[in-house]
Amino acid sequence: MSQTLLTGAFLAALFYVLIPGPAFLALLGIGAGQGRKAGALFMMGHLIGDLLWSSLALVAIVGARTVGTTVFDILGVFCGLYLAWIGWSALNAKPRAPGQALMVVERPLQRGLIFGVTNPKGYPVALATFTALLAGSADALELETLPMLLGVSLVGFLVADAILIAIIGARIVRQFYRAHERLIVRLSGVLFMGFAVQALWHAAPGLLGWRKP
Repeated sequence: MSQTLLTGAFLAALFYVLIPGPAFLALLGIGAGQGRKAGALFMMGHLIGDLLWSSLALVAIVGARTVGTTVFDILGVFCGLYLAWIGWSALNAKPRAPGQALMVVERPLQRGLIFGVTNPKGYPVALATFTALLAGSADALELETLPMLLGVSLVGFLVADAILIAIIGARIVRQFYRAHERLIVRLSGVLFMGFAVQALWHAAPGLLGWRKP
């Protein structure tokens, strides 16, 4: 298996967790109000949802690739457009009302589990992110590579979780986020737009007949 493919799976899992979204904001709220321990429990529960959606996404991507490059390219275009929509929404998001009170979560582990498994955006975001970052190594995607990709993705999730848990309890991080939340959301939108360009860049040539055999 190529190093590029493994790196793509690792980065897809890493960015899937680190890019600000509903789970990121929930974690920040819990960590800001209840500390790192509560945040860590939330992430432990949420990891189940991360593994579930990423597994389904990788199965869909590998399955599409084994069926044919055209199916994979169509999937890439769909995911690119979806990522562009997410990015555009983030770039145009309105700031939340100031002074909102933080809710105390009594069972952060259970909250994280429910949040991760029931998140309706978990699968399409995982599918879009993994498609964008694995598209460059599409020729190496086979059913035999699936276990290794899942293993590397798990490492990416754990690294991302460790990074978030390490920083959420710091006062300076909470203050910085509150002061620059709008900018952070805008930057995440730019990153999503970049992933969209990546996905479309690899998918469009195949559908237009520009890809060399």
